[in-house]
Amino acid sequence: MKLRAGIIGLGSVSPMHVDSLRAIGVEVAAVCDKDFEKTKEFGCAAFSDFREMLDAGGFDALHICLPHYLHAPVSIAASEKCFHILCEKPMATNVADAEEMIATAKKNNVALGVVFQNRFSPGALLIKESLESGELGKVLGGAIRVTWNRGESYYSKSDWRGRWATEGGGVLINQSIHTFDMVNNFLGNPTDVCANIANRAHPSIEVEDVAEGIISYGEIKISFFVNTYHPYNAPASIELICENGRAELLGEDATVILNDGTKKTAGADIEAQKRFGKKSYWGVSHIKQIEAFYNDIANENFPEPTDALITQKLINAIYESAKK
Repeated sequence: MKLRAGIIGLGSVSPMHVDSLRAIGVEVAAVCDKDFEKTKEFGCAAFSDFREMLDAGGFDALHICLPHYLHAPVSIAASEKCFHILCEKPMATNVADAEEMIATAKKNNVALGVVFQNRFSPGALLIKESLESGELGKVLGGAIRVTWNRGESYYSKSDWRGRWATEGGGVLINQSIHTFDMVNNFLGNPTDVCANIANRAHPSIEVEDVAEGIISYGEIKISFFVNTYHPYNAPASIELICENGRAELLGEDATVILNDGTKKTAGADIEAQKRFGKKSYWGVSHIKQIEAFYNDIANENFPEPTDALITQKLINAIYESAKK
């Protein structure tokens, strides 16, 4: 079955979707952006209003690459028109909207996917497999660290970043959400959080540029420290200390060291990097998740994005804890 895609939002992340779709043989049949000039290079149906795009149709799945606050309304509208949806992270800006996205997709029997492509990286898969096999034993604790740089120009050139109503937050919901999601993937459903947030280096924005705290997964405590005023984009890191060894993910490089000296490593997907040489901190796993999404559509298998909802709940719980 030949499938066709529509893409709404032609900003910085959209090339990852376009290149991936072309590589797996899915036609980009329609594009939409409020800046209509961006649509002209695609040679397909083009729109500046997503409602007109949905009314015109001509595609099977809609890729949502929009500002955060538009994820839920566009997803819900597309579901009501019976299009499948693949939405960039975060799922939404709040849990209620995310749950409505899932309910609407289920009601209309369409697939709803949320892009957390780093789960598909070789390093993340190595750690996941090492935990599930039991060779690392019980997880005793660990840490998350994401220290990146976002200057004032990053926010000033956009009318939606840095605002609670449109971005939904700062370093937590935007830059470090992938790292939190991977820890959820390793450890399951968080049970409690205790956190602080602040804005220490970006006077022009409303949202946080630093956050720290502890996430509990039952008895397991994971500390975290994330900010966007580091001098450069340091590799995001996850460290897990276990009964039988430890696991570390530094950027895309994973190391699992057992107490008996056994060492396993996994790094970047070099072949995928050659094909999709974009921003290094995104990784190159968009194609893997997008291909899996279209395989689900072809097989009429529409799993609910429960993992993405768990991550949404975690991020919003951190904000709630910090604000209290």
